[in-house]
Amino acid sequence: MPPEARTTLDDQVAALRAFRDERDWSRFHTPKDLACAISVEAAELLDAFRWSGPDTGVAGREDEVREELADVMIYCLYLADAIGEDPAALIADKLALNEGHYPADKSRGSAAKYTEL
Repeated sequence: MPPEARTTLDDQVAALRAFRDERDWSRFHTPKDLACAISVEAAELLDAFRWSGPDTGVAGREDEVREELADVMIYCLYLADAIGEDPAALIADKLALNEGHYPADKSRGSAAKYTEL
């Protein structure tokens, strides 16, 4: 793993802000446009698996999957920043909510939605 990948989430957000600001792109980073960008990039990630038949792995598509996944994550971080939310706090809050919705004793091995457990 390259040293720059071993930074904190705060470091990554700061690097993304610097990248954006050096290009004067913040005016384009409205919550709506960032949400649209997340959707587009998620579709591009999904496209990496199109026509893969029963193969659900990434073998042979690693580079494309990594690149598209990074795009989704980057736009998610930009959106969190644009709405003034801490990405780590958002994840922690959602994990706590999911722990309540999906207790291990009821959800282990099940793909059912929490309302069906």
